[in-house]
Amino acid sequence: MAMQQRATAEDVARLARVSSKTVSRVFGNREAVAPATAERVLDAAKRLRFRPNSLARTLRRGGATDTVGFVMGEFGNPFYYGIASGIEQELSRNGNALVVATTGDVPDGEERVVDALLAQRVGALLLVPVAADQSYLEGERHLGTPVVAIDRPARNLVADAIVLAGRDGVRDATTRLLRLGHRRIGYACNPASVATQAERVAGYREAMAANGIGDTRRWERLVDDPHAAPERIIAGLLGGEDPPTAVVTGNNRMTVGALRAMRSLGGDAPALIGFDDFDTADVLGVSVIAHDPVDLGRHAARLAIERMADPLGFTRRIELPTRFVARGSGERPPARAGGPRG
Repeated sequence: MAMQQRATAEDVARLARVSSKTVSRVFGNREAVAPATAERVLDAAKRLRFRPNSLARTLRRGGATDTVGFVMGEFGNPFYYGIASGIEQELSRNGNALVVATTGDVPDGEERVVDALLAQRVGALLLVPVAADQSYLEGERHLGTPVVAIDRPARNLVADAIVLAGRDGVRDATTRLLRLGHRRIGYACNPASVATQAERVAGYREAMAANGIGDTRRWERLVDDPHAAPERIIAGLLGGEDPPTAVVTGNNRMTVGALRAMRSLGGDAPALIGFDDFDTADVLGVSVIAHDPVDLGRHAARLAIERMADPLGFTRRIELPTRFVARGSGERPPARAGGPRG
């Protein structure tokens, strides 16, 4: 695939039939330009996929800097800043700088945040996809900007990806609970529509089906609501009819919510295994499906560095393994015998 040349302000000026100074004014002080003229310039810029250089730095390779952009979810999640730490470590060794932006795990905000970051002419884009479609990046990819998807593969976009073997990890964790005698095992996650959760839910269902438990819907809480409190989701699961004797949670926020929902149950609390480790999990005795987010970030940065050096190389997908860490909460047998009820 041949790389296209990135459009310049002069290209926009020619298409819009204005001067280069007018193009500069539109992107610097739009009020000084007649509305009809500004609209014509912006339309030409959009058609040419022109982005103004907001960093005003020395550019290389047709308009890209040595800076790498990382678009992640919410700042408060330790999983994301672990990834950012790994990315920064690897980039600094290679002489690259890192700029970070966040979507807040809100799908509607992804394209806007990415667009703002690309306006800074980053040399590569690392992205934790949250929107249902990343095809809006296809034009940028053809202009030579490498895109690496982290934790979740990009949708409708050819891009490198670094992901976790979440399906295997959840299948193994659920199987462990089944071997302890649990048959009513719940699974809870929020958000549920992202590709990683689809894989993890599939691993849970596969383990249950392999033990003759085909219909797990009564014990599933697959939520897509950023405002839904995790502890309420778990409380609803445990307070329902035929409640589970064990719960697998799909991420660290849901695990913490489960701990809050279960704290009044004492010794009658269900067994609990969470996906993602977190700082106090060892102190609290929480069994987890663990992985190293820093290592995930390092691998993503290496992919970006390789892609910047070789934009036309084959697309790669790397899957990192998970491991089970037993700390007590996932080793509890069911409080009383019982199988699934019809």
